[in-house]
Amino acid sequence: MADVFHAHQDQFLQRWGHALSDQQRKVLRDIGRCRTAALGTHLERYDRCSYETVAFDSCRNRHCPGCQSSARDRWLLQQAASLLPVPYVHAVFTVPEQLAPLGLRNQRLFYSMLFRAVSETLLRIAADPRHLGARIGILAVLHTWSQNLQFHPHLHCLIPAGGLSPDNSRWIATKRHGFFLPVRVLSRMFRGKLLSFPKQSYRRGELCFPSKLTAVSVPHAFYSLLGTLRRREWVVYSKPPFGGPEHVLKCLARYTHRVAISNGRLISLENGQVGSRWRDSRHNKRSSTMRLEAAEFIRRFLLHALPAGFVKIRHFGLLANRNRRRALDLCRAHLRSATTDLSALLDPQQRSALNRACPQCRSGTLHVIAHSLAGQRVGTTPLTCAARIDSS
Repeated sequence: MADVFHAHQDQFLQRWGHALSDQQRKVLRDIGRCRTAALGTHLERYDRCSYETVAFDSCRNRHCPGCQSSARDRWLLQQAASLLPVPYVHAVFTVPEQLAPLGLRNQRLFYSMLFRAVSETLLRIAADPRHLGARIGILAVLHTWSQNLQFHPHLHCLIPAGGLSPDNSRWIATKRHGFFLPVRVLSRMFRGKLLSFPKQSYRRGELCFPSKLTAVSVPHAFYSLLGTLRRREWVVYSKPPFGGPEHVLKCLARYTHRVAISNGRLISLENGQVGSRWRDSRHNKRSSTMRLEAAEFIRRFLLHALPAGFVKIRHFGLLANRNRRRALDLCRAHLRSATTDLSALLDPQQRSALNRACPQCRSGTLHVIAHSLAGQRVGTTPLTCAARIDSS
């Protein structure tokens, strides 16, 4: 990804620079400089054999494909303590393509509406005695892309297949073998909520309608759009409960820290075109190769730069931050289980990324003992430099 940005960002800026937000410019700059001398270097030492190496600094931008794997693995270890020994459900709530342009031009507001609509839908239907009659927990992750990098906002939700009774006296397991909650009921309530929130914002004058959306900015056209969407069935996808904590960790690893496209999907950069692998969902997820002009590839990638400071992983219900510890202790008491150390469930590649074993002796702990600014060197005599820093 950095090679594409580095080689073609000038061409991209000539065509699209006038339309970029500050956040998109930052993503473009950070990924292009990641792990290069432009960001500086640091000296690494392993305590077992004193092996030393100089490494380039990473950008740590959450949109950078190269910086997300270790952040994801550290986050997984933190989440392990919140997992319950019950099956989990994976549900996906998708925004219709007719509503996506409005979401793209009002990202911070629209993404917040999406989180609110999904969480209120799940919590309300789960609390209904006709379905489950329990308080549930939800972990929701925002994705904004399709396989071909077009704008396609949707939420992935991981939900324990059960919840606490309203009086907290017992754990209520799901009554359904195929699905956790009825998908059609979820779809229709989600549709109603996500259409009501933009209507309220429109009346308050909070929505932005740039040039391409001017036609729907007048009341008649705007309400007509919402009315058309209300008459259509919306897509909510829900898998049957699929397993316990060890399966949930693998599912979290796939969805939580993903960016629009990983470096592993890129296969070529030739003649100003970027080749990548993708799955065509409209043709039975058939694998094929997509080739895009480099400037268009960068434009599509930057569509998915989130607003600064926006939280894309959120917890609701029993997993909400304000009462998570107490609620989980109560759930475990009813389930007669204790907190389990799930670090052993990480695969060897994840454990290696976290432990950073010495490449020479395959053991020892990594310590960063010196930093340099961009354009400077860590020092010609690393041992002397390290001794000076340690003594201070």
